[in-house]
Amino acid sequence: MSSLRKDAGGSTRVTIIFLSSGHVNFFNESASNSPGMKVKSSVVLDEIDKGLLRILQDNAKTPYSKISRQLGISEATVHLRIRKLLKQGVIKRFQAIVDPEKVGKDVVAIVALTVDPKKYENVLAKLKEMPDVYDIYDVTGEYYTILKIRVGSREQLTKVLDEIGGIEGVESTRTMFVLRTVKEESRIRID
Repeated sequence: MSSLRKDAGGSTRVTIIFLSSGHVNFFNESASNSPGMKVKSSVVLDEIDKGLLRILQDNAKTPYSKISRQLGISEATVHLRIRKLLKQGVIKRFQAIVDPEKVGKDVVAIVALTVDPKKYENVLAKLKEMPDVYDIYDVTGEYYTILKIRVGSREQLTKVLDEIGGIEGVESTRTMFVLRTVKEESRIRID
């Protein structure tokens, strides 16, 4: 879910909310605080910033000279804008996107948890320490949190699920074994 708002000058105002899993989601400025979320201040993105983000999400190694030509700005401006976006937290970091299958992490499961509300923060802290738990989402509805797990075999998945079930405060788990990934997108659409 993302929500962007235009201000009077035509710039887009974005409120960045960092989930406890460290992933970025964009919500409108009236988004309420809930446990595990830190609301950052609003950031104004102009067309140059949005263009930079689109280019860097496609290929973070794009040379500044190429970016400057594409956006019609100087290389120095590219450098300063990227530095500004990093400082503001819009760009969290630059990293390689690894193909999980090529490194032996081709077993994926989605796990929904119900948790004792009094022990929820402790459960989240324990889950964040688990290296095979890649995504943790604090959600509304029947479950408290949804996890994405990546491992190399069904046996490893069983061990991870047993470890999750053994965390004090976890009341139940519901595991969905992923048969195939139809779409998995790491880029954030920038309008």
